[in-house]
Amino acid sequence: QVQLVESGGGLVQAGGSLRLSCVASGTIFSISVMAWYRQAPGKQRELVAVSTSLGSTNYADSVKGRFTISRDNAKKTLYLQMNGLKPEDTGVYYCKNSLYDYWGQGTQVTVSS
Repeated sequence: QVQLVESGGGLVQAGGSLRLSCVASGTIFSISVMAWYRQAPGKQRELVAVSTSLGSTNYADSVKGRFTISRDNAKKTLYLQMNGLKPEDTGVYYCKNSLYDYWGQGTQVTVSS
């Protein structure tokens, strides 16, 4: 059974940092493309960052230079280090495995100005 459990969200002031984690189970993790998405209130879900099995990464323009995606294949865990947070980063953050049509519950990130 596929399961993705996100954690690490919270309330932080603008300029602060958070580190999100996503633990995967029941999935083929090491060869998967993994990604972080976010959904702000009243907006569509958007892609934030991508990590491929070969170690390459890609970021949305809005987070480049501030966010870093990483993964630990042995632990089947995906991370998102978020620095220099802005109020527009507020939303529910989800991780996604490209091989599965499954979404976890996400973790709420709220950035106050």
